[in-house]
Amino acid sequence: MDSIFILLMVLIMIASILLVIIVMAQNPKGGGLSSTFGGASSAQFGVQRTNDFMEKATWTLGGTIIVLILLSVVITGKPSAAAPAVQAPVKKEAPANQTAAPASTPAPVQTPAPTK
Repeated sequence: MDSIFILLMVLIMIASILLVIIVMAQNPKGGGLSSTFGGASSAQFGVQRTNDFMEKATWTLGGTIIVLILLSVVITGKPSAAAPAVQAPVKKEAPANQTAAPASTPAPVQTPAPTK
């Protein structure tokens, strides 16, 4: 179970890093990589496709991260079969007071009185 969790965490980290790279490559005014490939105008050939790809990649990676996180919660959230479902609380009680004579002292022996 731990190896699956580690695998999911690595995939989430990779998807997160890719998402950061794609978001940082976009320009909030619509330029971003599209201005590098075709100037400031988005009407040129290939530039609109770059914006579409970046937007689709952003949404896809965001959805992938959400799905991976939910999957990791579902997989690791199940209680294991070895553990009891409900554990009874442990009650601690004080030991009862016992007054007993020490075992090393011999008990007194009574002899019957002589009869006349």
